[in-house]
Amino acid sequence: MTNSPSIPLLPPIAPGTAADLGIPENCIPWPLDANPDHVVAGGPAPDLANSLSKVNALGPWDWPDKPVVFISDLHADAESLLRSLVAARVILRTGQGLDDFELTTFGRGCQIIIGGDCLDKGPSNLDLLDCLASLMRAGPDIVLLAGNHDLRLYLGLQSLTVKRGSLNAHMFVRMGKKVLPLLREVFDRHVDWPKQEPGLPDEKACLRLMIPGKKWTKNFPAMAARYLNEAAVRKEMRRLRRKTEKFADHAREAGLSIRQLYAAALACRDLFVEPSGRYAWFFRSMKAVHQSGSLLFVHAGIDDSMAAQISAKGITHVNRRFRKESRKDPFVFYSGTVANLMRTKYRDIDHPLTKRGVDELHLAGVKMLVHGHVNRHRGQELKTKHGLLHLEADITLDRHSRRSEGLDGIGTGATIIHPDGNIIGISCDYPHAKLFDPHQFLKQHGLT
Repeated sequence: MTNSPSIPLLPPIAPGTAADLGIPENCIPWPLDANPDHVVAGGPAPDLANSLSKVNALGPWDWPDKPVVFISDLHADAESLLRSLVAARVILRTGQGLDDFELTTFGRGCQIIIGGDCLDKGPSNLDLLDCLASLMRAGPDIVLLAGNHDLRLYLGLQSLTVKRGSLNAHMFVRMGKKVLPLLREVFDRHVDWPKQEPGLPDEKACLRLMIPGKKWTKNFPAMAARYLNEAAVRKEMRRLRRKTEKFADHAREAGLSIRQLYAAALACRDLFVEPSGRYAWFFRSMKAVHQSGSLLFVHAGIDDSMAAQISAKGITHVNRRFRKESRKDPFVFYSGTVANLMRTKYRDIDHPLTKRGVDELHLAGVKMLVHGHVNRHRGQELKTKHGLLHLEADITLDRHSRRSEGLDGIGTGATIIHPDGNIIGISCDYPHAKLFDPHQFLKQHGLT
């Protein structure tokens, strides 16, 4: 395999499949300009060039031993997952069902990283999870990363189990409107409403069990100040005030009474949190971070604290912390530096990444962060943040997001990282596959 755009860099795909999926079949050097037919060195090139020159000077890149396929932010769209796996040459579909597929030779030999945010939005959370379970049963090497939407569900359901207090009484409502489609699905499929109705508290009692009360409003700011800065506390209070005020309205919009919503929440907790639950595997399989050679995979981003821990103790330590701490106090965990891996957008309210953290990552051999979380409309993008290379690979796959953001059809695409150092970004929203090779990139754009 070479870097020449004239030579195919993807495994073969069935005739007509690329056209059916709307994905490109040819590669171009990774562009820095928004115009796909005019590839020039512009926009963020100077910062990107400086960061790339620095990491190249640190020594050779360490590439994965086998191809890696990264797909992120599926947001409850099973069809998008299947199409993206076909686009990456991982599966061949044998029918229209969620498990009507077989692994290709490439699929059996690669590693698939699902980059978080499998849940929320739509069309169907449970269909996506059933499809993902079928893929896992097929036997490929799969890494499942936690996203902020996934984590919020887990912590919100967990808050129905742990003792309510000033720091966790709001965690269920904090999930917001986006979780209602999942709760509606769970109610329709897993709640025997006429049978279960008599055993539930009345409407007001169910509401009190799900929303924070006056005591929380009074005590939360002082308690949260131990974990959040002042601006973050104010933002959290504003967010929770809006969500609490609209809580009953959103339930009605989903066709659920408060009692029915509470029944769905309890069923959802049994399905996802209880060890014997049908979807308990989902959270049990999750990792916070994954490293393959010089590449670090997370859902959102990283901060100085996590960078230092990865450098000193490795990703096994961070994933162990994730498993342990996510099962304790929901708010304390979600506000902490481990959960920052799933939610940061490098805002002032997020845990900071500075040159010190970037240097720690470089010391640990990390040259690039591959992540989702920040959705893009023209395929994958290369960025540099605080001197650290970022490959942004959330390419707006789910139909709900696509409709709301003016994109047509079902999202399809994947990021493929080859052991020889070629990174390929495929998206139905970009007319060419984008090819990045860190050794050739600067030359291709005249930046050396």
